[in-house]
Amino acid sequence: MSPFRILLVEDEAALCRFLLPTLKAQGYQMVAARTAAEGRVLARSHNPDLMLLDLGLPDGDGLEVLEDFRNWSRRPVLILSARSQEREKVRALDLGADDYLTKPFGALELLARMRVALRHAVRPEDQGSLFRWGRHRVDLERRELTRDGQPQRLTPLEFRLLEALLRRMGRVATHQQLLAEVWGPGAEGQTHYLRILMASLRKKLEGDPTRPEFLLTEPGVGYRLLAEDPESAREAPPGP
Repeated sequence: MSPFRILLVEDEAALCRFLLPTLKAQGYQMVAARTAAEGRVLARSHNPDLMLLDLGLPDGDGLEVLEDFRNWSRRPVLILSARSQEREKVRALDLGADDYLTKPFGALELLARMRVALRHAVRPEDQGSLFRWGRHRVDLERRELTRDGQPQRLTPLEFRLLEALLRRMGRVATHQQLLAEVWGPGAEGQTHYLRILMASLRKKLEGDPTRPEFLLTEPGVGYRLLAEDPESAREAPPGP
């Protein structure tokens, strides 16, 4: 039995009939709510390790549930919604959602996104400074990057962008989140800065920058850094 308790806030009966047994079969402890009001109550009474949240609830917008949850919990929230507009995804992510899946979606993709979110929940973002993915290894404390053991030179801005993505390994970082972290709040809306810097970073980190494997674009939303082996993306601290 998984130690993780999952709260599903979803009013679509057919989806609930699919998700509840599917996730229980994976060992998750499931709690379900059909309305925004019930979702708020169950979130506070069960303190879930992860919330799966629909936006179109019969008694309110799921974003209101997200905002209420973020007032007292940093546990991950994965949005499940039929709303495919980019502005809806961006708004949910900027309000504190960890990821976003547009309906319809497959069980395997959902389970993979849940694993990423839960892994970061039990490993705080400020824990450790060593990361690796593919043939790359990054030491954030020393600000060093190697590929196949060979040092790679990044500009300060490139390294700052890479660090922002590493801190969200496997999750979406919105344009505004990255602009604020790399350039500061005065860069709001200057997404062309990101496009130029990302192109430069891909040239140094991807085998084929035109077909990136790790530095992926979420169209209209932001970027996501994927690890080749997500389970081992963060290195254990070196021994004594």
